[in-house]
Amino acid sequence: MIGLTNYAGVMESLMNSAEEKQPSSPLTNSWAKKQESSKSQKPNGVGGFVLVHAGAGYHSESKAKEYKHVCKRACQRAVDQLKAGALAVEAVAAALVELEDSPFTNAGMGSNLNLSGEIECDASIMDGKSLHFGAVGALSGIRNPVMVANRLLSEAQKGKLSAGRIPPCFLVGRGAHDWAVSHGIPPCPSDKMATKFSLSAYKRNKRKMELAEKMDTGHNQTKKRRQSSENENGSGCLDTVGAVVVDLEGNVAAAVSSGGLAMKHPGRVGQAAHYGCGCWAENACNMNSYSTAVSTSGCGEHLIRTMLARECSAAMQSEDAHQALLEAMQNKFISSPFLASEDRVLGGVIVLRCCRCVEAQPSQNFQGILVEFLWSHTTESMCVGYMSAQDSKAKTHISRLPPGTVPGQSLAIEGGVCRLMDLLLKITIHAGYCNLSLKPLRRRTGGQGKNIYILMECNLQ
Repeated sequence: MIGLTNYAGVMESLMNSAEEKQPSSPLTNSWAKKQESSKSQKPNGVGGFVLVHAGAGYHSESKAKEYKHVCKRACQRAVDQLKAGALAVEAVAAALVELEDSPFTNAGMGSNLNLSGEIECDASIMDGKSLHFGAVGALSGIRNPVMVANRLLSEAQKGKLSAGRIPPCFLVGRGAHDWAVSHGIPPCPSDKMATKFSLSAYKRNKRKMELAEKMDTGHNQTKKRRQSSENENGSGCLDTVGAVVVDLEGNVAAAVSSGGLAMKHPGRVGQAAHYGCGCWAENACNMNSYSTAVSTSGCGEHLIRTMLARECSAAMQSEDAHQALLEAMQNKFISSPFLASEDRVLGGVIVLRCCRCVEAQPSQNFQGILVEFLWSHTTESMCVGYMSAQDSKAKTHISRLPPGTVPGQSLAIEGGVCRLMDLLLKITIHAGYCNLSLKPLRRRTGGQGKNIYILMECNLQ
């Protein structure tokens, strides 16, 4: 019975949404008439879909409303871009700007302070259409690091620089700051990027470190320092933000942004800036049947050593998306031989995969996009939001490991399906609204005796 309360709540919410979103019979009956009168019009695009996360870590009940609210705003920003005809890469950047501007996330404004009391941010973005990538690491003095990463991507797409020089795709530190300013991105003093919460956390962590320094040296001291570091950089601090998007043309894009671990060493660059570790996006091609986009969160060092974003993307080419992600998280992350020495493997992912599909309607067929979206985490919780261009508002959810489980040793996975149809009418199917078979919670045993808790499993009927 473990975790069934959480599962039942999610299922009830999804079923309520299903009743609200079912197309009404008058609309269905008037379909032929609408088609007749609209023959001369150009069909509307499928719009697009966005899935965002406010981090895999710990999201307290007292701040749940704020986390969900920022996810809703980020989804709306991306959808606004999609409705205006923007491609996926611009929509995903817009979502990240909203997430970075929130004082409740560890990205952009309100980021964790490092040992020197400064804010250094990492961010990256990838365009599935061009396969270009842009990233910044240990960047200070810029309010929205993802804007710099996106500008690096767009500049690289223009081709070589003067004298045949290759344009950069990854810049760090002062060089990244100066490049951003020279390309029209305004600077922001670091002291204005700190919030009351981030400053109080820094002061509290600094006092703990100073007390530790006063203790006797030796084996016990080393052990206590290690334990203190693990507590400070536990699952409660791993709230990197990210988003994945598919646009009206079927292009995908992904982005991620982070202020890094609390009290990190100056100059440290986490997974949010590393290629294949923080995000990944790749349109379908001859080699791949599906377009995929991934954004990660968690302990940067764990995600870097496993290149989790790219691993999850590659896994999504399997027939069963849910099973593929489950196996990737188990075999490539929580039980990875590269992390065999770690007691707790902390991280999370959001994944989107899509392909073209054909729906039979009266008198003719209509093309659309079938979107499968999933999230999985080994941390205590993960906050996500999702929305299509036809939705009036975003759906949000805080996924949590069942009570009694050990973060870093257990795995939760959830998700849904969305059909985006290229119609003259707004007939859209979303995760949990219909065409889903939800299986009950069950427990599996993974490698090395580690537990996997599937909170919600979705399959097309």
